[in-house]
Amino acid sequence: MTSPILPVAARLDLAFEYGKGAWLYDQDGKAYLDFASGIAVNALGHCHPHLVRALKKQAGKIWHTSNTVRIPEGERLAQRLVDSTFAEVVYFANSGGEANEAAVKMARRRHAVAGRPERYRIVTFEGAFHGRTLAMIAATGHPPYIEGFGPKVEGFDQVRLDDWDALEAVVTDQTAALMIEPIQGEGGLRVVKTETLERLRRMCDERGMLLILDEVQSGVGRTGRFFAHEWSGIVPDIVTVAKGIGGGFPMGACLATRHAAEGMTLGTHGTTFGGNPLAMAVGNAVLDIVQDDAFLARVLNKAVLLRRQLKRVQRVYGRLVGELRGEGLLQGFCARGVEARDVVAALREQGLIALAARDNVVRFAPPLTVTAKEIADAGARLEAACGALTRGGRSSRAA
Repeated sequence: MTSPILPVAARLDLAFEYGKGAWLYDQDGKAYLDFASGIAVNALGHCHPHLVRALKKQAGKIWHTSNTVRIPEGERLAQRLVDSTFAEVVYFANSGGEANEAAVKMARRRHAVAGRPERYRIVTFEGAFHGRTLAMIAATGHPPYIEGFGPKVEGFDQVRLDDWDALEAVVTDQTAALMIEPIQGEGGLRVVKTETLERLRRMCDERGMLLILDEVQSGVGRTGRFFAHEWSGIVPDIVTVAKGIGGGFPMGACLATRHAAEGMTLGTHGTTFGGNPLAMAVGNAVLDIVQDDAFLARVLNKAVLLRRQLKRVQRVYGRLVGELRGEGLLQGFCARGVEARDVVAALREQGLIALAARDNVVRFAPPLTVTAKEIADAGARLEAACGALTRGGRSSRAA
């Protein structure tokens, strides 16, 4: 039977009936340990009771009004984000791609109102992933995403990470901002060094450019701090966030200083659904949990446990498990002698859900609420999958 769904995603013949915590259950009742979290989206696992209560309560009151009126839950969420981060203003969207579009428009508009409309170019970095809109595939620069969609959207330059000569060559008087992910998730869990972020910050300060950090995948507690860039101590001008901020509910946000957002005045940007009451209620519920220092400390402890499990399997199966990458609860490894997608398939047969990324990387992004026991369980399933691959076959494991 031909599906009526546009075939732009490689869907598995697998459907889940329900989830709880770090577990998913298919239509036959088989359990899978979810170390993908819907691509780092379900930050608090499946059906977290606090989020469910918040959503149900709001759903019984009002779903949508549009931004032609005040939305108190959104005002509250924005204030909480401002109070706990570098930001002074917040724009709510529905996704990471939309948040990144807002960030680029904000950077260009900032220079335009300052009398420099020619400063519209944005420099991004190889290995990036900033979204799938026409502008964001240009920002990402990955050829398979761009081909076949007509002329590439103008205004984006891309260089290799830490190639300072190339960066110097591409930055001109037309450059408005540098845009980078502190951890390149889709690009292969490449962690940007503190020295690199510091040098980029200095470069922006010296040349009047804005620094945009895409924390769509690395933010909202994923590394043990609310934002990954906090480990470096730098202060960005604009940060984008999505995925974990909604805990599974579609939501994105663009956070900025007032200086960076100076040009974003009445009518310069907008959204129909962004900041709707349902999303705002869930976002506030997520912050209730993630902004607790004790919760973030537990994330750090569990990140150590995950790295230990990966190192243990690496010692036994070094022929398959190469370089370990990532930080916090966004970790993985470069697969050796086998395609990452084949490792992911073998893991799935062991009842463990993982993700593949560029650079032949196997990526794990478990819920931040994952337990030590579940991390050990995942390590055992990874070992079993590596054993099956080493033997040249596959074996299934009952969960």
